[in-house]
Amino acid sequence: MDKVGFGGSCHWCTEAIFLSLKGVITVQQGWIASEGDDAELSEAVIVAYTPEVIPLHTLIAVHLHTHSCTVNHSMRPKYRSAVYVYDAGQAQAAAAAISDLQKEFDKPVITRVLAFNAFRINKIGYLNYYYSNPQKPFCINIVNPKLKLLIQRFAKDIDENKMLLPRE
Repeated sequence: MDKVGFGGSCHWCTEAIFLSLKGVITVQQGWIASEGDDAELSEAVIVAYTPEVIPLHTLIAVHLHTHSCTVNHSMRPKYRSAVYVYDAGQAQAAAAAISDLQKEFDKPVITRVLAFNAFRINKIGYLNYYYSNPQKPFCINIVNPKLKLLIQRFAKDIDENKMLLPRE
């Protein structure tokens, strides 16, 4: 089992996306800080996964395609577009994946590879938010479109036993 962090969108959305994938064992939702200049906490998730089932490259592709990875908007301090890594080998693999996936986007990908430093888990009532509250307006209006995109683009990577959103 490996783990990696992802930030860039609301952690409720990011949690629902990664919980829907084959090979993902757990998703912790909360705030991550990296080392160095990006030491401030930012909404993110930590994904524990089985690389033989779902490789890091696929996880990064899912991440890039399910948040605004080419937009440097005013909310970036709260929603830092990043892959948080735990060692130099993972950093190199993540940077190579982002470079490889750039060709799938019209604008430059701004997602950075950052060294993981600290994590603070969200309050219990907000964990597993989408799967506990699928009828809430936020889930219907914000999370569902991202899950539909996941179905369209990454159907082979979805765990049918976990996916809550019905296929259309």
